[in-house]
Amino acid sequence: MPKVQRYNFITMPKELAIEQLAIADWVKGLAAMPEREFTLKNVQHYIVHHGVRPETLDKYLFFSKGNYTRNLIFRNDLFECMTICWEIGQHSSIHNHRDQNCWMSAPIGRLKIQNFRVEDKDATCGKCKVFPTEIYEMDAANPVHVNPLEPVHQVLNLPEFNQRAVSIHVYSKPFDSCEVYAKEKGTYGDVPLHYTSEYGKLHPDEKLL
Repeated sequence: MPKVQRYNFITMPKELAIEQLAIADWVKGLAAMPEREFTLKNVQHYIVHHGVRPETLDKYLFFSKGNYTRNLIFRNDLFECMTICWEIGQHSSIHNHRDQNCWMSAPIGRLKIQNFRVEDKDATCGKCKVFPTEIYEMDAANPVHVNPLEPVHQVLNLPEFNQRAVSIHVYSKPFDSCEVYAKEKGTYGDVPLHYTSEYGKLHPDEKLL
């Protein structure tokens, strides 16, 4: 079993008092940042020092037994913010973020993040090799950002955690597709992204199981 590590990620000192905000105020604080200041370090500093009160997320929580859900809270040209809701045992595909920055926190539950290294990528045939590298955990006390030097990863709500989880994701800039990697097949390809809900309203095409 690989040792759980926190690699190249800023985590919150345990003794530091966090200001707990309603999600609306938390997003307002991010939106108030000028674009030139919306850097990996500055946004991570904001997320480390400002938590989200879980009870203020209720309108953005949609769970499905079929798959995790993506629920848009805010989007402009600079960034988007969403909740991702995970039933026990659900996980994402191995994926990237289109070279955009990503920050994550988990005000409800905890999640495992598995990083991967991609080698021998051949765009002409969609082939590559994918190797697991660092593992770390995210919870309310440990918000993280994706390492730009190793951006391919997978998020998992492990069965042994035995609870639902909700993560808040901030992407800058927004993107509408990502590359997904099939480790066993040695292939990768573009996959379009969609929201399960937008601004608290379930998408009309969505049927939650």
